[in-house]
Amino acid sequence: MEKIYVTGHRNPDTDSIVAAMAYAALRNSTGHREYEAACLGHVSDETQIVLNRFGFQPPKRIHSMHTQVRDLDFDKPPVFSAAVTMDRAWAILDANTFTAIPVANEDGTLYGMLSREDVANYNMSLVSQGRMDNIPLFNVLSVLEGKVINDAGESTDVISGSVSIALPQSRENLCFQSTDTIVVCGHQPEMIRRALEMNVNCLILCQAELSDELRSLPTKTCIISTPNDAYRTIRLLFQSNPIGRICRTKDLVCFHLDDRVDDVREQMLKHRDSCYPILDEEEHVVGILTRYHLLRPRRKRVVLVDHNEAAQSVPGLEEAEILEIIDHHRLADIQTNHPIYVRNEPVGSTNTIIASMFQDKGLMPSANMAGMMAAAILSDTVMFKSPTCTERDIRTAERMARIANVSLDELGREIFSASMGNRSAEELLLSDYKEFHIAGHDLAVAQITCVDSPKMLERKDEFMSLMAKIAREKKFSMVILMLTDVLLEGTQLIFVGDDDTIKQAFNVTPKDGTVFLPHIMSRKKQVIPLLSALWG
Repeated sequence: MEKIYVTGHRNPDTDSIVAAMAYAALRNSTGHREYEAACLGHVSDETQIVLNRFGFQPPKRIHSMHTQVRDLDFDKPPVFSAAVTMDRAWAILDANTFTAIPVANEDGTLYGMLSREDVANYNMSLVSQGRMDNIPLFNVLSVLEGKVINDAGESTDVISGSVSIALPQSRENLCFQSTDTIVVCGHQPEMIRRALEMNVNCLILCQAELSDELRSLPTKTCIISTPNDAYRTIRLLFQSNPIGRICRTKDLVCFHLDDRVDDVREQMLKHRDSCYPILDEEEHVVGILTRYHLLRPRRKRVVLVDHNEAAQSVPGLEEAEILEIIDHHRLADIQTNHPIYVRNEPVGSTNTIIASMFQDKGLMPSANMAGMMAAAILSDTVMFKSPTCTERDIRTAERMARIANVSLDELGREIFSASMGNRSAEELLLSDYKEFHIAGHDLAVAQITCVDSPKMLERKDEFMSLMAKIAREKKFSMVILMLTDVLLEGTQLIFVGDDDTIKQAFNVTPKDGTVFLPHIMSRKKQVIPLLSALWG
């Protein structure tokens, strides 16, 4: 069943991770087993504490929603060994529309490609040569439905020689003159005797028996009996050659399951082969790809939670099919090709909305899931101190805590007392980092929620150096770091950019890129709206 990924924003916080997991659990519990929670970045220490506390593993991390080769309905023909006969391989090509089939080594890696053109070229060369060299005896017996009928044949492993059809004629004008010959004949005792006396490499009897007299002749010839007539025997004989000798093995262009379709399309325009082998992560052959498969690629499907802004979402989102959006932020710039289900509500946590959706479906989350959802609401509302927090958030968190049989106070202290001292400035800054585009201004706002902002402020120089680097490389108007202190109920603001912007937006006087903002707890409901009002 094709997966539907449920994912939050980049650099995900606890609300984003838990919302993806909770919504996937909700949909799967109603019979839709294809939903899978995913995340777009590193799981923070805070989120890991919550996951560990309630016995969950982090969601699968995905890196893009670009359409890849694995998303195409490519062909999956049988993958043959190089030792397989031409007869067997041609049966597959003839019965299907495949223009070629892959040939693999014993370990499943690519050996070559056998195309219809290769078969045609081989058949044409046989018309002029009429010779076979070192063909495995088992191959010959297989295609001819034959059997070895003499002792010399039992010790033979391969056969070689020019192929000769013995026609009825006098003994003096026999059609073969060398031991390096494969003779095909019917019930022709003189021909058979002559071949055995000359010790030809192989004698193939078509719908004929070998008399006791001829059977007793001393000979080194391998004798094969087949139920086929001479014409069919000759045709099948040449199809006993192993395909490994015929298939193309050089200058092969391969694609991998993770290759982007756009890149594949460019490569196809350069090489113009009829089809291309597809390999998996271990270089094993899994199928073949043609231009036809690129006409209508199957796009990845995704549900967005806790965001609806392209800059915060998964790379390649424009190539994916967005099915739903569950969010509590401002409406942003994501566009879809057709109407979708959107649930956007002014609450402090996405998990508050998802808890309501459980109720709408007449379902109750498991105790452990409810505990995680309570923790996520506490995290996103900063223990109900954020201005984004609503009475509904508080009631929902209390209900989830009762289901999980946990104390909200203890859970909150456990979350916000997570140690941050042993983490690098970059890890801290990017743990909850979002980029915005507001009225022609590009900026980034990171937030670290803690209970000891003065201690974090001691690392100001580290943070500012990193923020200046981000602003320079991405040409941002401003980079802001919010050190939101739960106990002080305010935010130490560290910024790189224009002082006047901060002064006008927050009506404060910053000093050396720092200012304390009392009662400012929310990036979404306070910082971004004030900047938008200033620049708008």
